[in-house]
Amino acid sequence: MASNNRATLINKVLKTVRKTFEPVEAPKDRNLLEHLLFSCCLEASQHESAETVFEALSQEFYDWNEVRVTSIRELVVIMKPLNDPVESAKRLKRVLQSVFETHYSFDLESLKKQNIGQTTKQLEEYNGSTGFIVAYVTQHALGGHSIPVNEGLLRAMHVVGVVSDSELKKGRVPGLERAVPKSKGIEVGALLHQLGVELLRSPYGPAIRKLLLEIDPNCKGRLPKRASKKAEQEAREAAALKKAKDAAEARAEAHRKAEEIKKEAAAAAMAKKKKKVPAPAPAPAPVKKKPAAKKPAAKKPTTKKSAPKKVVKKKKVTTKKPVKKGVKKKKSVTKKLTKKKPR
Repeated sequence: MASNNRATLINKVLKTVRKTFEPVEAPKDRNLLEHLLFSCCLEASQHESAETVFEALSQEFYDWNEVRVTSIRELVVIMKPLNDPVESAKRLKRVLQSVFETHYSFDLESLKKQNIGQTTKQLEEYNGSTGFIVAYVTQHALGGHSIPVNEGLLRAMHVVGVVSDSELKKGRVPGLERAVPKSKGIEVGALLHQLGVELLRSPYGPAIRKLLLEIDPNCKGRLPKRASKKAEQEAREAAALKKAKDAAEARAEAHRKAEEIKKEAAAAAMAKKKKKVPAPAPAPAPVKKKPAAKKPAAKKPTTKKSAPKKVVKKKKVTTKKPVKKGVKKKKSVTKKLTKKKPR
């Protein structure tokens, strides 16, 4: 398609949506993560419904980690005001899980310090992220110029001839950012979003048909058509299969949540046990034994001759006989003999 013809058609679309829809005030005082999660709710719904659901999620749960571990069935009850609460809940949970697994936290403000190209690449890598979500966060949180395009707006652009069949498959609307000045990007993005939501909400309704024919009177053959009875039956069967699949996913999610709670309890018990019992000291490194030195031969002990013991003669104790008074003691002959010197 020629660029001049495309730009003319885009201007017609913008002129029509300005007459039909009211501009929406841009949300303020939201961080990057909140813009990311709000876009998960907004993609297929009106701004008022998305704001209501986002406020309910912020108040019903303690923090975003609690939302992450909540089952899809419980989230659908809260997100019921949206046009497709099941898909919105799946997107929200996948994005939260991916953010947690990538950063191990829910603080994404550091991404603002990077180049917009690096941040948008990171946003595209999150599981559950779509082109609409990346463009919305780029426009509202990063200050870039990117118009969010949901599925309904893409189909509406295809009906009026702005987008070709190949571009429809790629999910792109070339030339849209060039046709809209950056200063009007948020306002025009909100108006175009309402056009896409109207097509998603009631694709065969008279309101959307009137809008599309006003933009391009020759688009009657490309307007959404009701399916035949056979196609409707197939659609009902597909819906039943999808419902069964969603129920199976919900059961698997509940089982996963129970297992995660068990693991956290076991980890907490183990940590508590480790605090009570001190860790064993590391085993000492093995010491290499040195070869035993040969002992010198033991010397035989030299026997010393002991000095002869002195023999102490015991003195004979003689009891003196009492001498009678007046009797002279006779001198013994033996004593006299001993006193004589030998010859």
